[in-house]
Amino acid sequence: MTPLMCARILGERRAGHKRARMERWTGNFIKRVIDAYSRALDRFLDRAWLTIPILLVCILGLWFFFTHLPFTLLPPGDSGFARGVFIAQEGSSPEQMRAFQKLVNEKIIAEQSVAQFFTLAGSGSRSASSQGIIFCIFKPREQRDPIEQCLLRIQKSINTIPGLTAVISPSPVLQINVGATNQTQGQYAYTISGIVPQDVYGAANQMMTKLRGFKGFASVRSDYYNNTPNLKINIDRERAATYGVSTSAIQSLLKNAYSQNYVYLIKQPDDQYQVILEVKDDERAQPRDLDNLYVRSNTGSPINQSGGGTGIGAITTTTGTSSDLVPLRAVTSTSQVVGPQAVNHFDQFTSVTINFNLLPDVAIGDATKFIEDSFAQVHNQYPSIQATFQGEALVFRQLFKALPLLLIAAIFVMYVILGILYESYVHPITVLFPAIVPAVVGGLFTLWIFGSTLSLYSVIGLFLLLGIVKKNGIMVVDFALQRIDEGWDLRP
Repeated sequence: MTPLMCARILGERRAGHKRARMERWTGNFIKRVIDAYSRALDRFLDRAWLTIPILLVCILGLWFFFTHLPFTLLPPGDSGFARGVFIAQEGSSPEQMRAFQKLVNEKIIAEQSVAQFFTLAGSGSRSASSQGIIFCIFKPREQRDPIEQCLLRIQKSINTIPGLTAVISPSPVLQINVGATNQTQGQYAYTISGIVPQDVYGAANQMMTKLRGFKGFASVRSDYYNNTPNLKINIDRERAATYGVSTSAIQSLLKNAYSQNYVYLIKQPDDQYQVILEVKDDERAQPRDLDNLYVRSNTGSPINQSGGGTGIGAITTTTGTSSDLVPLRAVTSTSQVVGPQAVNHFDQFTSVTINFNLLPDVAIGDATKFIEDSFAQVHNQYPSIQATFQGEALVFRQLFKALPLLLIAAIFVMYVILGILYESYVHPITVLFPAIVPAVVGGLFTLWIFGSTLSLYSVIGLFLLLGIVKKNGIMVVDFALQRIDEGWDLRP
């Protein structure tokens, strides 16, 4: 289109040619701009000393905007897709989780902006047993509110269910996953690790208390669950040896009874089938159901009666062959305790990962600064721990930490190239600094005026702006040098 338009508008005109209305308007506008620029340039050249204070003001502007503009890595955008979790009380049974899942489905169906959704509960491979997963696909943008508002409505609706908490976040248009991140519980992650587990857990609890005081978080969750009911099984090794029962036999018995893992794979020409060995559902709901389990003895020697007599609690077994079955309660004892749901690790150290989401108008830079300030206070009490961001937050910190060095390196490379071009140490400075510094300040000022954030897209735009301004500066200096070589004065 550009060559065609130039051939039409910029073509050679005959004498007496009458210009079109658009041509006259464009020509007059460009002439007025050139005249105004000429007058401003003449006034500025008469007051050349103004360049120094203007340059100082621009440098102060750089400092102001870089310290006051909110930083973010990538704007989340509106992909029309979201995912999250609904979290119940620790130790919730599969039946209770299925009931919660049904209630969650009803809440999501009531949201008019959702086109399709999928929920999953009780899957230990993707989430804890007391958690469920949510995936939502929303209607086109013109048929609904912004995705952040839709998710807030869904999350508040699910949180009205007694005993349930929901954490849902939009899926970014461009997603970056680095390190130990769990995108279902939060878009950003902060991991605390250390050698002493108790210090890690204590620091994590204090960090959670501090982070809940920051109003910019839409949700804050950690993967440390310390109130999960556990059934502790203690093996009496001496009695087990007396009965001829090995520890591995007891472990295999419990694995086959409760792990729901397949023990054999039947292969057919067109399909394959898993053979799963497990206890019936109604026989594994209570701790006392362990009394129904028997472990096989492998000694082949006679087994005496155990339990101390024939009264209540006495245990009777058959004897004389290697196929004797010994009640599990004869060689084990159980106790119900409350403890952690899992012991997580990061770089082989005990760790706790804090996942968080941000409100729509909050930048990740403000959140990371608050988190680092909070951790500095906690670290004084627990000096053995360390912490680091994960995922998108980690990439954000690394990128903007290296941004000043990238700018300096880019300017240095441009200076070297221009120095080779002009064979001078002075002309590159003439091209770069009077043009680049005001250009960067102007770009940052535009972001500040429109309430935008300094993101990866903005940084790329600033580098492109540097290239354009440098090109214009080269053209100005080349033109001036050519006129000087032709004998022109600096001022007409």
